[in-house]
Amino acid sequence: MISTLLVANRGEIACRIFRTCADLGIRTVAIHSDADEGALHTRVADTAVRLPGAAPAETYLRGDLIVKAALAAGADAVHPGYGFLSENADFARAVRDAGLVWIGPPPEAIEAMASKTRAKELMGLAPLDAEDVTAADLPVLVKAAAGGGGRGMRVVRDLAELPGALEDARAEAASAFGDGEVFVEPYLENGRHVEVQVLADTHGTVWTLGTRDCSLQRRHQKVIEEAPAPGLPPALTEQLYALAERATRAVSYEGAGTVEFLVADGRALFLEMNTRLQVEHPVTEEVFGVDLVAEQIRVAEGHALPAEQPAPRGHAVEARLYAEDPARGWAPQTGTLHRFTVPDGVRLDTGCADGDTIGVHYDPMLAKVIAYAPTRTEAVRRLAGALERTALHGPVTNRDLLVRSLRHPEFTEARMDTGFYDRHLTALTEPAPDPYAPLAAALADAHGRSRFGGWRNVPSGPQVKRYETAGEEHEAAYRHTRTGLAAEGVRVVHAGPHLVVLEVDGVQRKFEIARYGDRVHVNATVLTALPRFPDPTAEHAPGSLLAPMPGTVVRLAEGLTEGAEVKAGQPLIWLEAMKMEHRITAPTDGTLTALPAAVGRQVEMGTLLAVVESK
Repeated sequence: MISTLLVANRGEIACRIFRTCADLGIRTVAIHSDADEGALHTRVADTAVRLPGAAPAETYLRGDLIVKAALAAGADAVHPGYGFLSENADFARAVRDAGLVWIGPPPEAIEAMASKTRAKELMGLAPLDAEDVTAADLPVLVKAAAGGGGRGMRVVRDLAELPGALEDARAEAASAFGDGEVFVEPYLENGRHVEVQVLADTHGTVWTLGTRDCSLQRRHQKVIEEAPAPGLPPALTEQLYALAERATRAVSYEGAGTVEFLVADGRALFLEMNTRLQVEHPVTEEVFGVDLVAEQIRVAEGHALPAEQPAPRGHAVEARLYAEDPARGWAPQTGTLHRFTVPDGVRLDTGCADGDTIGVHYDPMLAKVIAYAPTRTEAVRRLAGALERTALHGPVTNRDLLVRSLRHPEFTEARMDTGFYDRHLTALTEPAPDPYAPLAAALADAHGRSRFGGWRNVPSGPQVKRYETAGEEHEAAYRHTRTGLAAEGVRVVHAGPHLVVLEVDGVQRKFEIARYGDRVHVNATVLTALPRFPDPTAEHAPGSLLAPMPGTVVRLAEGLTEGAEVKAGQPLIWLEAMKMEHRITAPTDGTLTALPAAVGRQVEMGTLLAVVESK
């Protein structure tokens, strides 16, 4: 029987596993990098072990250090979570060789399915040979053979772009997974991403715990998931279950896993088997009333699953909250998460708490918010409403995209596919700040100042404050009067430092205000207070390429030096932040006149990387 369990992971999944361990009476051990020393997962664990360093390659990807940490802390089992070493057969063997219980499938099963190319061969399929791809095969998807999470993936629609896509995917895959192998497969523009949750014990029982639809993806990263997958014909659903069970039994699988498919034109195409717990596992838990982590632990202890699996009921939807800014090319965001609270009635899986710092080293996902209800319509509505009322004070997030996606007719009517964001992303991310938010912010800031002589008997000009949101500037004008603060076109019912109430066309509206430095949160709108007199020294020369986020310069274009001639759109610099590579491209045809960037250099957001002088 397991008494103490180490989670070889961090953040949200570590906290989620610790929660189950607490319910089961199992003591917990966290590991942490230097960057994570005060992270939530280290605070909620019974004990924590430091892995010196900050980058994943120095810490969470060091299986040898993790095994030593488990032994030093007196753990008798290791759960890998997802990502990092969760699908690393050598790590699973090292855990077992050390006399520890591995909470996962046998190493042989991981090896059989961890490489997507080998998994396809096991299922009687074969990927395309990159050398043989022709224009008739387009579009195709270049994909990392190891790992997942959208890393090492590129869609190619022009044959001339294939060599560059292969090079970029190999580099990103090698950086993320330590394995640069990639392959090519057909890319179906209008398919649905559907997966089956499986759970298998060591006694021959296999559960197929329903379907999940994960079609809403941006850059191959899942954004919204739900269970069950809506609108699938019963015969197709049964086919998915049969294929999932076939894959599970083919490798003598044990524990929780996921078999993924692309569903199109009534057909199911096998994609891969993930030999670990999935990020989206909570929607299955909500629908089937099971704790998949608890079941993983019981299977690892040798217990048999009941012959009859639980029956599904209701519907669950999950949204992933990311610290990323749609107004700046979805660049990952860093900074202090001052406040993060969700309304009652939904489930929150997170590795963050008020006051935590979102850094540059790891994935920008802050949390998953999950809603359950008897019907899909109710679950979707509940989740959208909860996200809209969530207090998120800190880095810019994708919350508005999530709310709008959940309310889009194509999603509410279950007509979505993997091309959803290709069609709708621009419309879904158009800035739509509350027009009264700047005024509410200005009135909150002005609260109490009138008692020091702000009003006069003689008419005077209004006070004006300037704010920026979503790349646009807004002005807010108000006056101090004998009776308090006033503004054109509205009646100021109440103006306090944290709450402003305005009457607009006879309807009262409430605005909750929170300010952190020059960042002002007004309900769900985030504003940046602008100075009255901009600093002229903050300007950069035309053609300056600035770091869109904090990160590390990992690559420069081959032969790139000052004086080089460059073409518009040509990749010049690769910046790595939050487990993603970001290309910095030439804004125009011209000459590279400055190149402060250097491989290995750590940069802050706004750091000058290069200057391209236009021809």
